Amino acid sequence: MELTNCTALVTGANRGIGAAFVTALLEAGASKVYAACRNPGTCDLEFDGGNPCIELVTLDVTEPQSIHELAAVCGDVQLLVNNAGLSTGETLLNATDVSAARREMEVNYFGPLQMSRAFAPILKRNGGGAIVNVLSAAAIVSVPNMGGYSPSKFAARAMGIALRAELADQNTQVQNLIVGSIDTRMAAHVQGKKEPPATVAKAGLKAVRNNIPEVDTDAFAVNVRAAQARDPARLEQQMAAALKLDVLSTGR
Repeated sequence: MELTNCTALVTGANRGIGAAFVTALLEAGASKVYAACRNPGTCDLEFDGGNPCIELVTLDVTEPQSIHELAAVCGDVQLLVNNAGLSTGETLLNATDVSAARREMEVNYFGPLQMSRAFAPILKRNGGGAIVNVLSAAAIVSVPNMGGYSPSKFAARAMGIALRAELADQNTQVQNLIVGSIDTRMAAHVQGKKEPPATVAKAGLKAVRNNIPEVDTDAFAVNVRAAQARDPARLEQQMAAALKLDVLSTGR
């Protein structure tokens, strides 16, 4: 897909990876970027909200009405970036109930699914375009201390593969981004080296230009993929050890 003069919509655009996508798209020559967040009037913006090529729009990916209202006024979209995400920090069994896991599934799986359903006809009318799903290394290996986050990202990855098949006839690309250790607010508690959000945006746009179905966006994601290929049982044990360390550190 050619990005010059395209119109894009980025969810969760006010900070982190979403904001990096807004900036990278403009640098790539996009003529308009709809920057979507739940409350544009009060959110902290990590990009120039005064740029005439950026249109701030209201969106709650868990509310079908919000999605339909946005689709009704964004009929020129050619590229949809499903970036909005949630990690509650709860484990599956130590949480008081399953509400945290439900919220993660609503934001990380049903949100992108509903966005894709709403905008697929728009992309078709505009020549096909592309859908980019910002996922996680937790979508290819289960991370026990992340509770419902990992299952929701597994589901979103499977969704992307299914959508790719369903949308092939209308010439719509679907790119799944496997994101590792990135310096965002969501990953503030994560130890070790982190790469800037711009790394993900750059890898994502390269995948769009070259129609790469799935890409590991950073060194951490690449290393997780390699470890899984070499010795999946050992990697699972390492993930389990991380859960025990988390329990010790939090007292839960």
